[in-house]
Amino acid sequence: MFRLLSGLSLSLFLSLASYVASASPDDALRAAAMAHKGGETSHALVIWQEWAAKGNVDAAYNLAVIHHYGDGVPLDYAKAMHWYRQAAEQGDKVSQFQIGLMYQTGQGVKADQAEAHRWFTMHRKHHLHHDHEPKMVVWRQQALALIEERDRRERFLASRTSADQVLADLKNRAGMANPPHTLTAALNGGLPIR
Repeated sequence: MFRLLSGLSLSLFLSLASYVASASPDDALRAAAMAHKGGETSHALVIWQEWAAKGNVDAAYNLAVIHHYGDGVPLDYAKAMHWYRQAAEQGDKVSQFQIGLMYQTGQGVKADQAEAHRWFTMHRKHHLHHDHEPKMVVWRQQALALIEERDRRERFLASRTSADQVLADLKNRAGMANPPHTLTAALNGGLPIR
């Protein structure tokens, strides 16, 4: 019975390997994920390693995750770090974040808060070159001009309201305040009723 299952497993692996060799990366990675989910992690490893060697970020990330959590393979933080780095160096933000977490918590490496911060913020620093592009400089100047104009209008309106209040207070103190028009005042002074 074991030989039959072993032979069946081998034939399944060989057919899967020939399919993966001619498949697109998405199809190959999907087949590897299905093999892993079905308990054939060794077959999935072969596929992921083949595509990771070709520079596929998703394959490297998948290898990192299974080693990081011991999912179908022995737990190995060093291998996880290796594969996370391979994906992170190609710009994978999730891998960069995972490396930062490993440095922060000391998983497989010495805990190093500065190194963790560097990995957490790596993708932000990568885009700092945009700050000096002519379009960004013009956009920033336009945005500042709009903000200054809005602030100027708000200050003007606030100062007008404040000035009207100051004038009303001064008139009130000087006894020059306009008495409110009432029915009695209108009858006594001959003023029209409003």
